Amino acid sequence: MKKVVLSLLSIFVFTTTFAQTIDELKAEQAAKKDSIAAIQGRVDALQGQIDAFPGWKTGAFGTIGANISSFNNWYLQGTPNNNSGNIGITVNGFANLDKEKFFWRNSANVNLQWVKLDDKDNPDDSDSFDGTTDVFNITSLYGYKLSDKFAISALAEYRSSIINNFNDPGYLDFGVGATWTPITDMVVVIHPLNYNFVFADNDAVYESSAGAKIVVDYTKQLGAVNFKTNFSTFQSYESGDLSNWTWINSFGYTLWKGIGVGFEFGLRGNKQETLANALAQDPPLTPTPDFDNIDNETQSYWLLGLNYAF
Repeated sequence: MKKVVLSLLSIFVFTTTFAQTIDELKAEQAAKKDSIAAIQGRVDALQGQIDAFPGWKTGAFGTIGANISSFNNWYLQGTPNNNSGNIGITVNGFANLDKEKFFWRNSANVNLQWVKLDDKDNPDDSDSFDGTTDVFNITSLYGYKLSDKFAISALAEYRSSIINNFNDPGYLDFGVGATWTPITDMVVVIHPLNYNFVFADNDAVYESSAGAKIVVDYTKQLGAVNFKTNFSTFQSYESGDLSNWTWINSFGYTLWKGIGVGFEFGLRGNKQETLANALAQDPPLTPTPDFDNIDNETQSYWLLGLNYAF
């Protein structure tokens, strides 16, 4: 009986001591969490001061998506023996200078994608990666500040592809007007005096013209999330057939040491490109396409894959 009492007493003492130890550890953990939160608050405040300080600010984030596969005697599909793959890369970068009287904002967006489908039973097909998505945009905006939110500005923007048809077509917008910055990280450009230079071998379709340029750009980093949306449109004063617009959205979520998940999608409307594509069909379309008998179909692309934030 004495042994039983001693055993029960030992268990009670151990349980009580263990409970006290857990409570003490939890109390110490809570105190440390409060300390970490206070330190993080001071770090965030200092970072806010750094971000608000005039000067060059640079950054970049990008997405890589890839998959490679090989099939042998997989008869359920139409091409039972093949090697296939898909590789996509997108990069968004910026370099911005902000001074008391002026600003200079520069950005670039590159999105490249290659696809391969090698039919092992067809010796005449291609066994290489062929370019599909091909986006190359660079923008430079200079503004002289009239106030904290308004500036007189000049914009140069170049858009083309670089894998297959560099500068064919290529678009260079240059114009002047005003820039409005309603909130931090958002820029609205309105340039009623703009000329859209179009470079292309097919002069019968592509034509340069004067018009108005409007750009809306919002770039933001919220903790582990990087986000950028850019809408750019040119409205020709000569003909709506010469107008165009592009809207690109990029997202990046960092999971570990700069590595995360990224997603980008883009939309585009350009009737000159639609007509050029229709005229290049083999066999030729009937009746012969022109601006009056084709629809300005919306172009689109998207890419999902691993993301790395610089």
